[in-house]
Parts: sequence; structure tokens; C-alpha cells
Amino acid sequence: MVKVVIIHGGELANDVAQQVAAKKPSTLSAVDVTIRNASERPKTLLEHGSDTIICFIMQTIENASPTEEGGTLVRFFKRKTHPEDLLREKFAFCVLGLGDSNLLLDRQTTSAKDCNQVAQELDSRLEALGGNRAHSLGMADERHGLEEVEPWIDSFWASECFK
Repeated sequence: MVKVVIIHGGELANDVAQQVAAKKPSTLSAVDVTIRNASERPKTLLEHGSDTIICFIMQTIENASPTEEGGTLVRFFKRKTHPEDLLREKFAFCVLGLGDSNLLLDRQTTSAKDCNQVAQELDSRLEALGGNRAHSLGMADERHGLEEVEPWIDSFWASECFK
């Protein structure tokens, strides 16, 4: 049985995590979904094996920083003492970033890519630690109504990892 653990870092990320869980197709009834706050002992995530997909939903706030909850998780995975193969044969991962380009100085030419530094850094770091990607990095911009979220959720549940 495949397990999906949705980790949220921030209030908005919690709302989106609820959406991800709610949109699980009925055809995937054997998939067990749980939701956790990113600050809940990140080290315990390493106990998940290859039958688990961890979906990180991370919010970027002012100055390209994570939320308080998200910061705990990001700092854990950014530790330089982790071996390069820390995530080999562990969980598969995917990352969805939530940002707000209204917080940037140059709002005229910015997009979701410009306001999701936390998600981009976490995604790169998980890959560098030998992580197995379950789905592509998603990035959404609150200034544009998070219009990227729904298509990403749909493509996540339709991805090969559930076939």
C-alpha cells in the first residue's frame, strides 16, 4: 500500500494540504493520506520507506524566508552533516511552493518562480540528498490567485507513482 504524507509549512500551506488530501481520487482508495505540520520532528520523516510519497507544501514569506513551521524542516534538510545518500531508498518526494510576488519590489515582471525560493531550495536539496522525485516541482503565486495549485494537484494524483 502506498502512503502519502502531506507536510505543510504555513497557514496557507495547510489550506492547500487539505485541498490535496480532499482531491484524492476515489480510484486510489488504497492510498493512505496523512497531513502533518512541517515543524513536527522532521527527523521522523526519515523513517518512511520507499512505499511513501512525501508531498512538501512550503510557503515563502518576506525576504525569501520560510514560515516559522517551514523553517524547522528546511533547516533540518539543509544540514551540511547529512550524507549525500541520506534519502536513498527512503520516501519519494514532491514539492509545491506557495509564494506571493506582491512582497517583491519589482511586481511588474515577476512570476511564481520569483517568489518560491523556499520550495526551490528544498526541492534541490532533497534531490542532492539522493531523494527520489515522485512529481515535478510546482510553484504558485498568491498575487495571481494561486491559479497554479489546482492543475498541480490534479497532475500529482494522476502521476505515474499511483499507477
